[in-house]
Amino acid sequence: MDLHLVTYFVAVVDHGGITKAAQALYISQPSLSQAIRTLERRLDTTLFDRTGRRLTLTAEGRALEVAARRILADVDRAKQKVAAVRDLEAGRVEIVTFSAFSVHPVVALVQQFRSRYPGITVNVSDADGPAGVHAALRRGEAEIGVTDMSVEHAGMITVPLLEQEMVLAMHPDLATDVPDPVTRARVRSIPLVLDLGSRANAARVGELLGEQNVVVDCAHPAAIWEFVTRGTAATVVSRPVAQQRMPGAVVRSLDPPFMRPVGLVLRPGEPSPAAAAFLASATTDGREA
Repeated sequence: MDLHLVTYFVAVVDHGGITKAAQALYISQPSLSQAIRTLERRLDTTLFDRTGRRLTLTAEGRALEVAARRILADVDRAKQKVAAVRDLEAGRVEIVTFSAFSVHPVVALVQQFRSRYPGITVNVSDADGPAGVHAALRRGEAEIGVTDMSVEHAGMITVPLLEQEMVLAMHPDLATDVPDPVTRARVRSIPLVLDLGSRANAARVGELLGEQNVVVDCAHPAAIWEFVTRGTAATVVSRPVAQQRMPGAVVRSLDPPFMRPVGLVLRPGEPSPAAAAFLASATTDGREA
């Protein structure tokens, strides 16, 4: 059933006849009469009793009126929802990242975005390193990835965002004879807790690995921070994470400096309004995250 026929039918009911309904709809009376006849023919029924001066609904017409008004109300609600998404008053944006960036810069990026668009929900999912981010984007499970820019992301649009300074964070008992900055060679003699399960992470910290200095291989950031707090081992994290999540830890810069580029990755094509807004927010404010 054509939506315009439903609209015409309800207008005739509301105005009590073809003439007034045609005037309200800004169409000719013959066109509206033809539309009503077309609707009756398609439904194989008579909708109006035409014996009097004012059209009245038949039993079939009354049944259709209930359904027609429900259809128009549903359409109106759908239009309102689409408009809300378009105007960024509602909607959802899907972000994928992995443990290295789950605190910094993701928390700040989401906070900045939500302050601008409080009606939009942000879903942050977890992947297994850069390859997992790439796979989630390719499968359409997320629109934007927050990931390591030192890794190739073939076929994707990449947006460099910032560089994280990686530092050595340790319990004060382990830091007594560790200079600031500390050379990478010296780090190879310090017991570390790291996530070596991520190939990208293992490759990036390769210069810091000695024969047996990784005493705990752990994939859970919260557990890594707890190991550092308890003095089990030191770890290598971004400076913001060390400052925000390990307030009692001693932080040492690395010599030469160890920088990790971070950015956004998304599939080619037109992003959703919410994803485009997140991208704009991140590129204008995210460099300060």
